[in-house]
Amino acid sequence: MVQKYCSPVRVYKYPFEMVMAAYERRFPTCPLIPVFLDSEVLSDTWSEDGAVHTIQRSCKLSVDAPRLLKKIAGVEVVYFIQKNTLNWRERTLLIEAHNETFSNRVTVLETCLYSVHPDNESWTCFEQSASLDIKSFFGFESTVEKIAMKQYTANIKRGKEIIEYYLSELISEGVTEIPRWTPPLQPPLIDLVISCMRDKLDADYIERFLGQLTPIQESCLIQLRAWLQQTHRGKIPKDEHILRFLRARDFNLEKARDMLCQSLSWRKEFQVDTILNSWMPPSCLQEYYAGGWHHQDSEGRPLYILRLGQMDTKGLVKALGEEALLRHVLSINEEGQKRCEENTKIFGRPITSWTCLVDLEGLNMRHLWRPGVKALLRIIEVVEANYPETLGRLLIVRAPRVFPVLWTLVSPFINENTRQKFLVYSGSNYLGSGGLVDYIQSEIIPDFLGGDCLCEVPEGGQVPKSYYQTEVELENADHIRLWTDTIYQSAQVFKGAPHEVMIEVVEESSVITWDFDILRGDIVFNIFHSKRTPLRKDTSTALPELNNVQLIDRSWTLGVDYSMVESPLTFREGESIQGSHITRWPGLYILQWKAYGSAPSRVDDVISSLPGSAHTSKLMYYTELLASHDFRGSMTSLESCHSGFSQLSGGTTSSSQSHGSSFISR
Repeated sequence: MVQKYCSPVRVYKYPFEMVMAAYERRFPTCPLIPVFLDSEVLSDTWSEDGAVHTIQRSCKLSVDAPRLLKKIAGVEVVYFIQKNTLNWRERTLLIEAHNETFSNRVTVLETCLYSVHPDNESWTCFEQSASLDIKSFFGFESTVEKIAMKQYTANIKRGKEIIEYYLSELISEGVTEIPRWTPPLQPPLIDLVISCMRDKLDADYIERFLGQLTPIQESCLIQLRAWLQQTHRGKIPKDEHILRFLRARDFNLEKARDMLCQSLSWRKEFQVDTILNSWMPPSCLQEYYAGGWHHQDSEGRPLYILRLGQMDTKGLVKALGEEALLRHVLSINEEGQKRCEENTKIFGRPITSWTCLVDLEGLNMRHLWRPGVKALLRIIEVVEANYPETLGRLLIVRAPRVFPVLWTLVSPFINENTRQKFLVYSGSNYLGSGGLVDYIQSEIIPDFLGGDCLCEVPEGGQVPKSYYQTEVELENADHIRLWTDTIYQSAQVFKGAPHEVMIEVVEESSVITWDFDILRGDIVFNIFHSKRTPLRKDTSTALPELNNVQLIDRSWTLGVDYSMVESPLTFREGESIQGSHITRWPGLYILQWKAYGSAPSRVDDVISSLPGSAHTSKLMYYTELLASHDFRGSMTSLESCHSGFSQLSGGTTSSSQSHGSSFISR
């Protein structure tokens, strides 16, 4: 496989003619480059008008390799052929070099270009690229590649220093100006200078806005950017954005390119580039989402504060849906990138990530109900794929005992590089030495954490159930959807017409889990095992705005065609219920929500009575089937989950009617 390397554009703040005079002093040998032993001129020609000077040399280089490898290869020195084409008219020097030694085993090609700076004709630019193709080398292909990389890196680092050394030598000798070639400029004879210099990466620009990069990292950035310019239709991402994807894939060019291309397609499909202008958080989100920007940390990174322990995550999901929450998280990430750019200009150094301070006071089991964790993991998946390396540090304070449970659930979905940026403080030890003051100036520590700075981040709190929406309302909220499905569904339950959900169980001891809220009316909840395949009777066909499905036929006989596996439980309006049932047999199970006090009736009779809606109940529900090994010992199973926001008791109910058991938090 051919390895390619590129360096950024380096600038000498001297005229082209002075730089060329300094460059010529490197020959026939250069004491500043110990491996450059000698050079011999093979040919030396000029154009008729004296504008183009072409010289070809054989360069003798010492082999900087382990003695064993040199002994096996049978050489102490290697030879390169270098062709220099100096065009005084165009003020360019093109250097092309290739190896002569071992050319049948290894192919090394190097191209360098000196040219006039596009914005300042008194300055000179230098750019360099190389490729390495190792066909075979006595079984030491990997070693040779590493040696070549080491030599290339050393050459990059020393090249500018050497030219500047000889420039200083010229100036000390009194040579401060060299006249340009005098004939009038003619149209270009050869295409050596790339027309759009402004599209290239300048070394000073990289250091100023992107930070310190190794030559190989610079090369990867230049290559990926050039590839995008050639192939990508649309706006090219900013350099710092490209660099994040390279860092996320450890500067593996191919992997970073694939990741970036998928992200660019995603951004275009869902119009993420316009989200800061198009997204307006709903009033519920503005009031109950306990997060916001707050100054910057000690290193100038934008600081985002999230009071997760004070948030009613379940209420937000049911009121807004995952779609709105994801859009809000994306807008936060887009705003974070914008703030990083602004802080880079303010502080005069590269700032490409932000710090997040998470307060977990108040975190308890209500935050770990399975649908909420599932929504959180989906959001993390989207953010990790499209905003890599944007988190500089995550400070977690006042972590309660339940935090390790949440961390166990979430951490496998977080990139290893990101996990290493997490710092966790339990209790109040975050205020002492080694705490927040090591990362955040003491004068901006929020008041709710014991600091003196007034923080305007919303305090969160319980989301009123009046904000809860049906899945139809949630689906109609956005024209372009990032997710095509939702976690929660809503249903209407009429007097005489229960709502039923069928779950097919393949293996015994599987676990059926549920989570539902009763928004209106009183409900009786039951679980049945069916020996017959139900025929769906859906009232939504007649009334699309309703969701009411009946599966148990009126001709079925309880105890013959189907059986009750749990004692029925009655719940009141406003209650939130979570629970599970461990199945004893495979087959079909039916979850049933029935209006309290209702009697069986035909579907047609119920539909005809719908205008009198006094007997209509309404609920939002979520169900999931888990394998037993995914359930036992997992806190996401919510075997005993207490909802503090819903002011429910911690009682549980279990049935002795089956081998399995049901745990319901009321």
